[in-house]
Order: sequence, then C-alpha cells, then structure tokens
Amino acid sequence: MRVSVVRPRDLGETELTAWRKMQDDLPRLANPFMSAGYARAVDEVIDGARVAVLHDGPDLVGFFPYELHGRRTAAAVGGWLSLGQGLVHVPGLELDARALLRACGLAAWEFGTVLPGQPWFEPYVTKRLDSAVISLEGGFDGYCGSLKEKGSKVVKQTRYKERKLGREEGEVTFAFDVRDEESLALVRRWKSGQYRAMGRADRFARPWVVELVDRLHRTHTDRFAGTLSMLYAGGRPVAGHFGLRSDHTLVTWFPVYDPEFSKYSPGLILHLHMAEQAAAIGVREIDMGPSVGWRYKQELQNHAFPVAEGVVRTRSAAGAAHWARHEPVARARDAVLNNPTLYGMADRAMRRYGRWRSRGEDTGPPERGRRGRRRAFGLGALPAGAETLPESAATLMIF
Repeated sequence: MRVSVVRPRDLGETELTAWRKMQDDLPRLANPFMSAGYARAVDEVIDGARVAVLHDGPDLVGFFPYELHGRRTAAAVGGWLSLGQGLVHVPGLELDARALLRACGLAAWEFGTVLPGQPWFEPYVTKRLDSAVISLEGGFDGYCGSLKEKGSKVVKQTRYKERKLGREEGEVTFAFDVRDEESLALVRRWKSGQYRAMGRADRFARPWVVELVDRLHRTHTDRFAGTLSMLYAGGRPVAGHFGLRSDHTLVTWFPVYDPEFSKYSPGLILHLHMAEQAAAIGVREIDMGPSVGWRYKQELQNHAFPVAEGVVRTRSAAGAAHWARHEPVARARDAVLNNPTLYGMADRAMRRYGRWRSRGEDTGPPERGRRGRRRAFGLGALPAGAETLPESAATLMIF
C-alpha cells in the first residue's frame, strides 16, 4: 500500500469523488465530520490539517484525515471539536494502524469519537461510549411512535410546554436553516455563557473556532452544510443550535437556549422541531453524540451506536515519550470519572469556579437561583458525566 500525505485543500476532484463514494458505500462514514468538506474547512483556519491518501496499486482505497499537534503526534482533524473520527475507506480494507502512522511520519494518534467499523483501531481503544441517535428512518411520526412504545412521555410533555410557552410568551415559531450572522453570534454568546457557568473553557474564546464555525455556517451544499436552527416565542429567539449536516445525517454540535425560558424546556422543543423538519428533507438520523450524563439525549434517543476513544502509538522512542507525557494524566482523569466521590468533589469545585468566573467577568446573564443556574443554557439538568469537567485543573475533561 502506498501512502501520500497532503493538505486537505490540495485534494483534487478525483480524490474528492472517491472520498464521497466511500461515504456512500459505507453509510456510517456519512457523518459530516468525516467529510472532505469538514477537513478542508479546518485546513483554512489552522496550519496542521493533513490527509493521508491511501493507494492500493492504481486504486484509491482510503483517506486518513488528522491534525498535527507536534512534529510526530496528531489527533483527529479539528481535534476535540470533531464528533466523528477515523478512516474513510473502501469496504473490506485491510491495514495495520501502526504501519499507517509510520507511513504518515507519526508516532502517536489520539482519537476521541472513532465511529464503528474501524477494526484497525480496536486494539488501542481505552474507553467506549454510546452515541445517542434520533433515528428518522420511519419519518417523524415513526420516531415519535418508537418513543411511545418504550414508555416515554417526552414528546407529550414537551408539546405541553410548547403550548404553554406560546400562551405566555407569544406564538412559537421555528426555522431550520437560518443564514443571518446575527443569529449565529447570539448562539455563540449563549454558548460562551454556558461554558462559563459550567466552569469550562470557552471554546469560542479561540479565534480559529469562531472562524471555523463562521465558514461552516456559510457552507451550503447538498452533501455537506452548516445548519443553524432557531426557536422563537413572540418573535424573540429562545433557543438555537448550530451543527453539521450531510445528505442523510445531522450531527448536533452547539445546542443552547436562553436561560430565562428554562421552565419551558426550549431545548427539547427545539430538538423535536429539528427532528420533524430534518425528516421532511430526507435526513435519516440526528446524531447527538455521547449520551453519558446527558439526560435530554437519553430521553430523546430511540437508537444508539458505540464510539471509542484511545491512542495509537508506534513502537518507537517518540511513541514511548508520548506515553510518558500523557498516560499519567489520562489515568488520573479516568480515576476521577470512574469514582463518584472524586468526581463529585471535582464537579463541585468547578461549579464554584464557574460561578466565581461569571460574577467576575459579568458577561453572562443573571443567576436565577440554584436550580435555575443548574439548568441555565442547557437542555436539561447539567450532566453527571464528562461534559461538566473543564479544560483546566489536571486537564480532566473529555469531549
């Protein structure tokens, strides 16, 4: 097998056509974070984006997008922002993960949400999570019926709250694909406030993330698009979401709502409208990402599939050095996440930090009491899982 490494922007039409066909042939690879469009967008805002192009004789057989984090270490392209990772490939591809890294000049590749059907990475998995899915194969009515069959009342309860929102705040309206920049900026402000309230690093404090989201918001093709959805009450925005869409899959990325309306569960209302409209335009599933600790995902999902995190290291001095730098931190993080007592201590400390930071910066909305703070900006109670951990103290957060 021959491997050549290029920047995503340098892929030609032959490569892009082959990439799209591989995604068509293996539907799980149709995740928009696995698309060439995403890799090329990341390449426009950072210097480290790369794609290994795999040839078997004259045939193109795979594409391995990654992001350099050093001369010989890498992660998924887009790093911790990516909710779909791995190799885009032809059916039945056989390869060795370490050999692939050596061909790319890498000693280590860290992954966080590798999709199913990537057997070459299996020996290096350290954690598995279920990704929550709203399956729309039977349309929106079929989705609602599947929830009812398992005894869920989330649709009934959410529709009741939507009617109450309409009576008390004005007519409820929804737009699936909003193009104006002001709405996107509002969602970013809400999301930044959520990060501060949770004691986490604000992703939008990083200029390249803002630029990437702006670029993706302006991207609209049949096979790959940034999609901004907004929910309004009385003409006022109350919830929003920005995510990525392929022709058949929508991945939720930045869902958020105005905490002033938390009692109406506007995030759940938003998601039901998104599912209804997505089904109407042919989307077959909404991938909400890992569900651990996220109650709203567990309530809305009617399907799930496993994703994995881990790291591939070559047998080399550089691979050993990577292990020495990262393994103690990874073990400390896992010890906290897997121990309820330690996790509770870390969680409480970070909530206190979030409250202190919000008061000190005075850039977020006012507190609404202890219960209101817990629900502020989210889609339900803050999770008991990894998403409540910040990218600070001991770097214990996982995406």
